Amino acid sequence: MNNISVIGTGYVGLVSGTCLADFGMNVTCVDNNVEKISKLNKGVIPIYEPGLDDLVKRNYYYKRLSFTSDTKEAVEKSDVIFIAVGTPPQEDGSADLTYVMQVAKDIAKYMNGYKVIVDKSTVPVGTGNLIREIVAETLKEREVNYEFDIVSNPEFLREGAAVRDFTHPDRVIIGTNSEKAANIMKEVYRVLYLNETPFLITNLETAELIKYASNAFLAAKITFINELSELCERVNADIQHVSKGMGMDGRIGRKFLHVGPGYGGSCFPKDTKALINIAKDKGCYLSIVEATIAANERQKHRLVNKINEVMGDLNGKVISVLGLSFKPETDDMRDAPSLTIINELVKLGAKFKVYDPEAFEEAKWRFKDINNQIEYCEDEYSAASEADAIVILTEWNQFRHLDLEKIKGNMKDYYFFDFRNIYTPKNLKALNFKYYFIGRGTGIE
Repeated sequence: MNNISVIGTGYVGLVSGTCLADFGMNVTCVDNNVEKISKLNKGVIPIYEPGLDDLVKRNYYYKRLSFTSDTKEAVEKSDVIFIAVGTPPQEDGSADLTYVMQVAKDIAKYMNGYKVIVDKSTVPVGTGNLIREIVAETLKEREVNYEFDIVSNPEFLREGAAVRDFTHPDRVIIGTNSEKAANIMKEVYRVLYLNETPFLITNLETAELIKYASNAFLAAKITFINELSELCERVNADIQHVSKGMGMDGRIGRKFLHVGPGYGGSCFPKDTKALINIAKDKGCYLSIVEATIAANERQKHRLVNKINEVMGDLNGKVISVLGLSFKPETDDMRDAPSLTIINELVKLGAKFKVYDPEAFEEAKWRFKDINNQIEYCEDEYSAASEADAIVILTEWNQFRHLDLEKIKGNMKDYYFFDFRNIYTPKNLKALNFKYYFIGRGTGIE
């Protein structure tokens, strides 16, 4: 079984399809966006993800990877079909399954034999069974009786490290009630199986819940350390040492204990809200997850208040923001802290000079209503020039070693809000910056 189709060429679909091609599979990536497919066939990658560009070009060259908008041809020639379309949040926080259900119908419409249908999208518990019903119903309407199996194979890709995460995962989750389908999926991931990557074979519902549970737990871990940072400021403790001390405990671990302005991105905000909705539908109350969502929003507003309290009247003040994407090594600004912080500060009269290595195009449309208050700069130094304050929101590596004397020499005032704690108070204060950070009490050097 080595003919695979991946329907959806968004972040998950494109990375998954490309990496599977690199594993030696024949992969067809499908999308109904004809313009997008045309660009992919010309080597134009629609997202920024380190390492993906070269991987696409290599596998396209060796004809293991192709792109098409012809769903019929892709389904007919494939043994395994991945559904990797978006599940955007609805107003109530629940996942919108419109695209997933439409793809399920399309697969059934063009099936010509046994297929393994793999749900790679992040979907609510029970979606696999809904897909089964839709496929069966459509086949009945066609008056054909092809066998098929449904598999839940959730993704755990971190933006900025997605290629590495796919090729060197912590685990592979396969949810299915079919031994045949499970064996086929082991063959799809044969490279990982031979490398002794842990595989967990479970039922559909469990696999679907594992993805939501994992993201909710990580979001809670981030939010816990962010909430604790305020207490550290008030009791003269150092949040970085608190984080380090906690992380030394093997039961806790050091990852996701880095203080910042709050989580964002395509997964944590959406998946925590969706999990709340799933639980409510089943009569459950996930109080920790609800508190996580609320506390994450408070953290963003707390930092807005910190800037306002320190600088006073912000009317006409120029603030330089370094980093707009929700994390480094991506251009993704979905639910990025920069969106809330900049929009709230604009309400207080501030103007902005901003720089991000990758997120400018997305920033321009996300800030379309306030672009008259924002100047997009070519680098971090031009962004800091004539500014009253610098605010670091994303810890791109190039922001870790700024020429601070050069920056200070071109600023109007010397406020420096390091909301990723990448500098030390001693060094900044030695240059007479008015340095502020998260979670460090007065006197912490």
